Amino acid sequence: MDFEQISRSLLPLLGGKENIASAAHCATRLRLVLVDDSLADQQAIGKIDGVKGCFRNAGQMQIIFGTGVVNKVYAAFIQAAGIGESSKSEAADIAAKKLNPFQRIARLLSNIFVPIIPAIVASGLLMGLLGMVKTYGWVDPGNAIY
Repeated sequence: MDFEQISRSLLPLLGGKENIASAAHCATRLRLVLVDDSLADQQAIGKIDGVKGCFRNAGQMQIIFGTGVVNKVYAAFIQAAGIGESSKSEAADIAAKKLNPFQRIARLLSNIFVPIIPAIVASGLLMGLLGMVKTYGWVDPGNAIY
């Protein structure tokens, strides 16, 4: 598999070098933030050798290559596109600016509540345990433990 050829064939299908705002990758996907999403041809990108899938999510174009392959494609892609390396969080921050107001509100709410989910789950488990203690009489109600 020629990774330079893959990256060279991706560039025109993404709208050219000037249409790429940011590029990053995770374990299996090349994550791109594009200036104009309408210039990208998702169907043609999906037909490139080595590409397992392509979709848009949260302001990013995500191209699935698979584990191990994406690292090599990413290295060739940033060289061919002439852009610097960026982290996944930097790409997500750039993509967040492209979200509509409803998506921004949903993201804000998830950013607020996701960190406190473990505390909510733990309190629910403790309440369930206390209910079992009361129901089955495992501890005397006059006891200090109760």
